[in-house]
Amino acid sequence: MRNSKALLIVGAALFLALAAVLVAAKWMSEQGAAGTRIAVATIDLNQGTRLAAANLQLVDWPAASVPEGAITDLKVLENRVVRANIGKGEPVVETKLAPAGTMGGLSAVVAAGKRAMTVRVNDVVGVAGFALPGNYVDILVNLESTGNDLGARSPSISKIVLERILVLAVAQESNRDDTKPRVVNAVTLELAPDQVEKLDLARSIGSLSLVLRNQVDPQPANTAGATRESVLGLPPAAPAPLAAPRLEAAAPAPAPVRMAAPAPARTPRADAVLVIRGLDASSQALN
Repeated sequence: MRNSKALLIVGAALFLALAAVLVAAKWMSEQGAAGTRIAVATIDLNQGTRLAAANLQLVDWPAASVPEGAITDLKVLENRVVRANIGKGEPVVETKLAPAGTMGGLSAVVAAGKRAMTVRVNDVVGVAGFALPGNYVDILVNLESTGNDLGARSPSISKIVLERILVLAVAQESNRDDTKPRVVNAVTLELAPDQVEKLDLARSIGSLSLVLRNQVDPQPANTAGATRESVLGLPPAAPAPLAAPRLEAAAPAPAPVRMAAPAPARTPRADAVLVIRGLDASSQALN
């Protein structure tokens, strides 16, 4: 009796196990049948690369985990330009591609409404080579004390003028996978049109420095800038008085000329006779 119950339990367990295997196999087959074929890269695609059929292929991908913007037709990817690096076996999505018709090179990487501008740097200005493509930097300008024609002097000041600026390329390379510092002589930045104007003016009136910042920190600095007085803890310098305009000395007024009063004409006396001799006239008293 006991043996029959044990055999019954064992048989029920085997039946349930077999049923579970069949259900799991059916579920897996259904999941495979519901998959989607999407385009993936067959090699590492760097920024600015033009796509071709040789570096793409369609693979089965579970329908539940297809990335947004995935491409299912290789024909639409012909001659498209990669905007961000794509690794081997990674799905090719629309957000990592430049707009259709865009030419290759750095121009395909510049975002819509932005501009690319190159500034000259050295090992100090370029943050010792750590300002790499894909990093964000702040731009600092240092203005020396200057004077104007009226004698007033503007103080020396160091101020952050642009914040969270994307580095597109260093020298002539825009590879974002490189993490080793590189000392270069030029850095290309992505800027808005108004920022391009500010940077162009800043580099003409002072010296520039790049300040490396956290890539995920969007907080602005909101600083007033540093002056000689604020660094040394001195009281603010009083503004220099404006020099009075220099006027040319006026010529002295000429002294008034005194006109001699005309001598009163002498009237002849009643008892005198006026004697005229040529041009001379005289009076002669009568005896």
